Amino acid sequence: MTTVWIILATIACYFALLFIISWITGRKADNAGFFTGNRKSSWYMVTLAMIGATISGVTFISVPGAVLAGGYSYMQMVLGFFVGSILVALVLIPLFYKMNLVSIYGYLESRFGLASYRTGAWFFFVSKMLGASVRFFVVCVVLQTLVFAPLHVPFSLNVVLTVALIWLYSFQGGVKSLIWTDSLKTLCLVVSVISCIVVIANNLQISFGELPAAVASHPTSKLFFFDDPNDGRYFWKQFIAGIFMIIACTGLDQDLMQRTLSCKNFRESQKNMILSSFIQIFVIGLFLVLGTLLYMYADTNLSQEGPIAGDALFGKVAWSEDFPLFIGIIFIIGLIASAYSAAGSALTALTTSFTIDILKANEKQNDKDLTLTRKLVHFIMSLLMVIVIVIFYELNDDSAINAVYSLAAYTYGPILGMFIFGMACKKPVHDRWVPLVAVASPILCYILQSHSEAWFGGYQISFELLIINALITALGLCLLIQNNKNRYN
Repeated sequence: MTTVWIILATIACYFALLFIISWITGRKADNAGFFTGNRKSSWYMVTLAMIGATISGVTFISVPGAVLAGGYSYMQMVLGFFVGSILVALVLIPLFYKMNLVSIYGYLESRFGLASYRTGAWFFFVSKMLGASVRFFVVCVVLQTLVFAPLHVPFSLNVVLTVALIWLYSFQGGVKSLIWTDSLKTLCLVVSVISCIVVIANNLQISFGELPAAVASHPTSKLFFFDDPNDGRYFWKQFIAGIFMIIACTGLDQDLMQRTLSCKNFRESQKNMILSSFIQIFVIGLFLVLGTLLYMYADTNLSQEGPIAGDALFGKVAWSEDFPLFIGIIFIIGLIASAYSAAGSALTALTTSFTIDILKANEKQNDKDLTLTRKLVHFIMSLLMVIVIVIFYELNDDSAINAVYSLAAYTYGPILGMFIFGMACKKPVHDRWVPLVAVASPILCYILQSHSEAWFGGYQISFELLIINALITALGLCLLIQNNKNRYN
């Protein structure tokens, strides 16, 4: 029970710090501050925030645990992320600043029309709500086991209380507050991982100079996979998919681009995008090295407890008796920093997209009414997230959760395809039929992925599904090209 109260005290202190930061940064925030940070954010602060913004609670506990099955194959995708970030910085960011967009999906309206605009917004809405909910769900389950179950608090109340706290610190300041809270999150994550690496290495009696060789010699540290093109870990699959994944899930994601577009100008925004992606390579590298050390420690000290792998590994080792208490506390800080900040960020982005893209309240209301609408939408988004998380818990269906994890390839594919077509081809299309193409493309992709091994000699479609989805969407838009060129140019 002592451990439970230590964890609760840690969470309470972290939330207190979040509230202080939110109050300082958001007390004078207006609608422009909530949606875009008044375009006054310093690029180096946004860079620091973006590093942490890309790491969720699931990443925090899953990347180290996944090295047993996948080695360091995830780094192949991270290298693709860096190349994709350069493309986002050079192509998308100047476009968004030139159009002075609050929501990036406003581009679709100017290029195609209202139906396309709302299609992009709804695809983002569904993907972000489900994706953010399931990521937060995983962390809520961990905290339920460690804290709330021993206190006989039901899971639903756990979720309600936690989301309520996230709503409180994010409802006023929006992006302006997120920049600072995400910077805190980055600091917490890096300190957590480095501290755990140092303590575990010392426990294993591995010196700093011996650490690289010890990690490199372990079977979990294999980095590149060039052997089998049919393998989901094949280098070119992951690298190329990483390029397009970052374009779709960062460059075309209102959540992450909302921070980037808060910079003073597109030059500073470009510096933020490229530098944050470069630093992320080293941060993810730390998580992977930590994963190897965790398995080395578990094999040596926890083998009598049976096999421990996957998401349970990090927490099990961090709270083991051989480690000082502060390591367990640091683990909790890293976990809640990554999870709660990501949830607050998702709520802000969902509020912005729904208010601007779907309701178009910024065009219909004065500033006072827009503030009321924005706060009401923010509350509704929080309530909806609670409902989705509780539904996941009640279903208790791993296949449903895994499906949500792969949802990005299905929902971001049409958005990516629309942007690629819009920027590569200037011809007008029949806007009213665009939603049909956007819905049909993921359906075709699902059929293709389900039968790929049978149809293509054992070839397994994995991360490249996003690219295929985007190409099908772009081809579908080609079929909708209008002949009358005077409609759009």
